[in-house]
Amino acid sequence: MSRPSWDEYFIELCKAAAKRATCNRGRNGCVIVRDRRILCTGYVGSPSGLPHCDDAGHTMRKVLDENGNITQHCVRTLHAEQNAIIQAAKFGVSINEASLYTLMTPCFTCAKMIVNAGIKRVVCEKKYHADKDSIELFTQAGVDICVLKDEIVNYPDQ
Repeated sequence: MSRPSWDEYFIELCKAAAKRATCNRGRNGCVIVRDRRILCTGYVGSPSGLPHCDDAGHTMRKVLDENGNITQHCVRTLHAEQNAIIQAAKFGVSINEASLYTLMTPCFTCAKMIVNAGIKRVVCEKKYHADKDSIELFTQAGVDICVLKDEIVNYPDQ
């Protein structure tokens, strides 16, 4: 067995965190690290104390994507990246200058939060199907983005 690189190791931890997700449309996990030390984790889930998609069903909304297509998105939950950033804030953990690992390119809203949180590197296992604006934002903000596999994640009923 070969030893995984640090990027591969933290992506595997994202997969473990994703197993806690409570929306079957978005089983994603996130790990934020600095100097190879885990600062916080997150997964897709509803706000604390509120019903989860897996129990109450999805709250779907139509959204116009970057290509002008209308897609369906569940808005009941927070994204893994959002939950990780919120956990850091809640418990007073600085994530400035950190690296964020996640299973797919962050959405545009998450990308803006990542930039404002001071995260300097984002590592994704795969690409998100609508990541053009996120990639452009990271480039403009000087955030290093690394996608490990040239595969695109698509959701059903987009």
